[in-house]
Amino acid sequence: MTGPSPAVVSASKLGLTFQTNDGPVQALSNVDLTIGKGEFVSFIGPSGCGKTTLLRVIADLEKPTSGTISVNGMTPEQARERRAYGYVFQAAALFPWRTIERNVGLPLEIMGLSKTEQAERIKRTLDLVNLSGFEKKYPWQLSGGMQQRASIARALAFDADLLLMDEPFGALDEIVRDHLNEQLLQLWGRTNKTICFVTHSIPEAVYLSTRIVVMSPRPGRVSDIIESTLPKERPLDIRETPEFLAIAARVRDGLRAGHSYDD
Repeated sequence: MTGPSPAVVSASKLGLTFQTNDGPVQALSNVDLTIGKGEFVSFIGPSGCGKTTLLRVIADLEKPTSGTISVNGMTPEQARERRAYGYVFQAAALFPWRTIERNVGLPLEIMGLSKTEQAERIKRTLDLVNLSGFEKKYPWQLSGGMQQRASIARALAFDADLLLMDEPFGALDEIVRDHLNEQLLQLWGRTNKTICFVTHSIPEAVYLSTRIVVMSPRPGRVSDIIESTLPKERPLDIRETPEFLAIAARVRDGLRAGHSYDD
């Protein structure tokens, strides 16, 4: 028998209050969450509920004001210093003056890897996101979906086990988004990364995830955690099955219940 998978992210009674000119703003309150190795966990909730803030706390881009959080058994700061995660932002955030291969290779340059090692990793990650042949192109020569795939390749380049994704497909049209959702699931299946994914889309959350974390309006709290019963192999048309629709209905109910401010 194998034991439970080790916790990649573990948060207990996590809270974050921002100090603003208008007074304190409580962004996160009493968040308890454990994410195991190899999971695909989506965070969904209304705008301003703290989804991105929670992702930024995991990445050590924000500091919690209460509770505890660990990433791979370390503090988020230690995890950041050891490059234990890759981060994909809402916008591709590629440098327009660098080719795709030089954008993807930027973290490798910063890490001081040899040119040979850089070239090998760039090739491998561009293969993973189906961008082989576009190495010498510039970002402005690629479609929005291809730019976002290049951004994912950059996050994968230093081979961290944890991938943090903040609404990476939110600005793309539905057909491109569907295609990238399929590709992301394939990528996850091939690499066995742990993925934390922020989205506003119920179908996207249900299609991609092993678990869906439903968050309430500010202060952001975990109002429900939904285990997916869908198989790991998921063609797009699984979204029309009764099983998929039942999970989506539970997510929708959780979001609706979270909008009640009565405790």
